[in-house]
Amino acid sequence: MINEPKIVEIKEIIDETPTIKTFKFDWNMDELGRPNPGEFVMVWNFKNEKPMSISQINDNELAITVKNIGEFTSQLHDLSIGDVIGIRGSYGNGFNNSFEGKNIMAIGGGVGMAPVNAIASDLVKKDNNVDVISAAVTKDELLFADSLEKLGSNVHCCTDDGSFGFKGFATDCLKEILQDSTYDYAFVCGPEIMMKGIYDILEGASIPAQYSLERYMKCALGVCGQCCVDSPGWRICVEGPVFENDKISQITEFAKYRKDASGLKY
Repeated sequence: MINEPKIVEIKEIIDETPTIKTFKFDWNMDELGRPNPGEFVMVWNFKNEKPMSISQINDNELAITVKNIGEFTSQLHDLSIGDVIGIRGSYGNGFNNSFEGKNIMAIGGGVGMAPVNAIASDLVKKDNNVDVISAAVTKDELLFADSLEKLGSNVHCCTDDGSFGFKGFATDCLKEILQDSTYDYAFVCGPEIMMKGIYDILEGASIPAQYSLERYMKCALGVCGQCCVDSPGWRICVEGPVFENDKISQITEFAKYRKDASGLKY
C-alpha cells in the first residue's frame, strides 16, 4: 500500500545510551492502523528517507529507537521535542505470535533490541513467560533492560567487555541459560553474525524461532528489488523483515555477505 508520509510531532525523546535515542510520537490507530511488533516505518527528514524498526506500540503512540551511525541518523539525533518528521507505513511482515507454548526467549543485540522490545512487551502483556537477553558491547549501550524488567520479563544482560551482567556474547549467554532452562519459542534481532550463532544454538535445542533481518531499503513496497536476498529472492520489506527458522535456512547470504546501495556484495 502506497502511503503518503504522515507528518508527526515528536512528543518525547529518551536518551537511551550515549549513541541511541528513542523518539515518541502520536499515532491514531483507528485512522492509520495498529502496527504489529516487528514491522517498520519509513522515516522522512524532509531530505531523505530510511527504514526504522518500531520499538514501542502504545495506545495511539509509536516510538522508534535510533542509533547515531551516519548523516541521516545524526540529523534525527539533533531534533528536539516539538520538531516534526514524516512517517510512512507501517510495512513488512512482523513477528507472528501464533505459536504453541507460553515460555518465550527474546534475544536482542545492540539496537536490535528495538523490535525485540516491541514483541517482548506485547507477549508479557498477554501473560506469557518472557525471558530476555539484552546484549551490548558495554554497559552504557544496553537497551530496554530496566523497562522490560519492570514490565515483568526476566532480563539477562550481557556485555562483551563484562562491564555489566554476563561477560561474553549473546550466544555464550544463551548456551549457559539453556543448561537449566528450555523454551517453547524464541524471537531474535541483532547483528547478523550474532543471529547466525543464535540460530545454530536454537536449532540444536529444537527451539523454533523468528529472526528480524535488516537490508538496504529504498521503497518499502517491494517494487525496487533493492532488499532482495539470495537465493530465494525474498524482499526484506515485504516477505520480511521477520522470517521463521525454516526460511532463514534458505537464505544463502545469511551472515555471509551483504549488498551496498549499488547491489555489490561485501
